Amino acid sequence: MDSNSIANSDKENQTNTGEAERWASLIGGGALVLFGLSQRSLRGALLAVAGGGLAARGLGVAEGLQSAADANQSIKVEKTVTIDKPADELYRFWRDFENLPRFMKHLKHVAVIDDKRSHWIASAPAGNSVEWDAEIVREEENRLIAWVSVEGADVENSGFVRFQPAPAGRGTEVKVAIEYNPPGGAIAGAAAKLFGEAPEQQIADDLRRFKQFMETGEIATTAGQSSGRN
Repeated sequence: MDSNSIANSDKENQTNTGEAERWASLIGGGALVLFGLSQRSLRGALLAVAGGGLAARGLGVAEGLQSAADANQSIKVEKTVTIDKPADELYRFWRDFENLPRFMKHLKHVAVIDDKRSHWIASAPAGNSVEWDAEIVREEENRLIAWVSVEGADVENSGFVRFQPAPAGRGTEVKVAIEYNPPGGAIAGAAAKLFGEAPEQQIADDLRRFKQFMETGEIATTAGQSSGRN
């Protein structure tokens, strides 16, 4: 191997390590996270964190690492909002997943199956719907909820929501990170509008509505749209 190849390889390894360390700082898990992120897959990291317990329930770390191999086909989004409410209040509201369609406009319905699993139905283009079951793979009360979709999902997805005190006592920073693979294995650039809009804008809008709802009890609307108040 010539010196240029070695230098390029070292640079790529440093980039991968930096990406892995960044995710590790977000979701914890130390060496297991770094292993799961060997190809920069959030799903692989979450499954690695969950470890053997998930394998026993039929998900398996191998599935997550296969997703890592397909990371170039996935769409990844991170967004953060600061909300003037304590972390425990925000966590409790979010943890009841049936609340989420109140501010996530692409969600039609979420049904809680048990303490770990839930069933999700979301809008898709042309009046269609997509469905999946999700399982919590890591949870820290009042701080973190991480999930992966289970086998058979219309849209394979994974992610986490993290709640942490904002600087200077300014409420709580809520960070959402999501990774999903579009149906049919389309590359991210060709499937950026799975739910009719860019995923970055979709998540940003969802968090804006979450902030409004938690701070005021309702969501500001335009004509013809219903509010978040029941």
